[in-house]
Amino acid sequence: MPAFEKLQAMLDAAMKQAGEESSMLLGQSLTVGASDMLNTDRRSYFGDDDANPVYVVGVESREAYPGRFYLVFALSDAIVMSSILLGIPGPRVAEKRRLCIQEPDDVDAFGEIANQIIGSFNSIFQPMLPDKVHLKLLVPVKHVPGMDELTDELPLPDAPYLMYRAPLEVQGHEMNRLDIMVPPELANLFDPQPEPSAEEAAAAESAGSAAEDAAPVQETHQLPAILVLGDDEGRHSLVAELNPNGVNLIDAPLNADLHGLLAQGDVKLALVSLKNTADRDLSICNRVVPLVGRSGGVVLLMAPQWTRNAVLKALKAGVKGILMPPLDHEELNTKVEQFLKAS
Repeated sequence: MPAFEKLQAMLDAAMKQAGEESSMLLGQSLTVGASDMLNTDRRSYFGDDDANPVYVVGVESREAYPGRFYLVFALSDAIVMSSILLGIPGPRVAEKRRLCIQEPDDVDAFGEIANQIIGSFNSIFQPMLPDKVHLKLLVPVKHVPGMDELTDELPLPDAPYLMYRAPLEVQGHEMNRLDIMVPPELANLFDPQPEPSAEEAAAAESAGSAAEDAAPVQETHQLPAILVLGDDEGRHSLVAELNPNGVNLIDAPLNADLHGLLAQGDVKLALVSLKNTADRDLSICNRVVPLVGRSGGVVLLMAPQWTRNAVLKALKAGVKGILMPPLDHEELNTKVEQFLKAS
């Protein structure tokens, strides 16, 4: 899978500067953390009708890098930032955030903040790219899942995306994350990935043909497998605690190629470690559960904190069990063995 490391560095630098400049605009500290990269598509991202409302800020890239990418803010985060800019007292900001109260002045204020953010992107992107680029802000679009209909183009086009997820922090306020959605085609313009040589392409094609020819034999001898996914210490603790006796253990980050991972064994159980259980974190279930379920496998989720609502959403998505650290070694392996026997 392409790494797009330069693009991720550009986005992280742009958001760091945007946070610093927004802090001056707001008169209050706003920080944006380093991003994690995931693969997603619109169906997975907006697949839950109970997901939180969002603001989608389209950015048109012009000159040598034509295309569009999208900044997706939780509506509650947009309300917090716009309310602070308007000088609204803290308790009222918290109430507006909780109730998702957005007034006309909030819309204008958020537009001003978005303009400032795009200015930061322009100032970072241009020096880091070899050719001329100009980023233009499009009209922000509010989207309420379950109420607003998805069209071909709104709130963003129906397509696959590289999603760069960065945490937002404003002192004294609960915040979510910013998701930057970049189509792979535009990502490859910003950060061209090396094409395989003729020899590599021929070798890959030959290997693919050989694997295809051998597929019936492999299917009958494939070991049952446990897939462990995650981008944090939780994933490593799961791997350390598991006793995969006679089972193929596949360990990978959340942004790994699921189809490639599932080809490595007959995955009967997927353990997914999440840092948070917000709707956009749980959206990974829309990808993992169907793919693992094709071979009769099941999915368990682990996260440090769970709300009743998050548990219900995970179960609704097809997850068969919930884990919370710290994990008891014996209990974990007993539960894993039970699921493997049942699958």
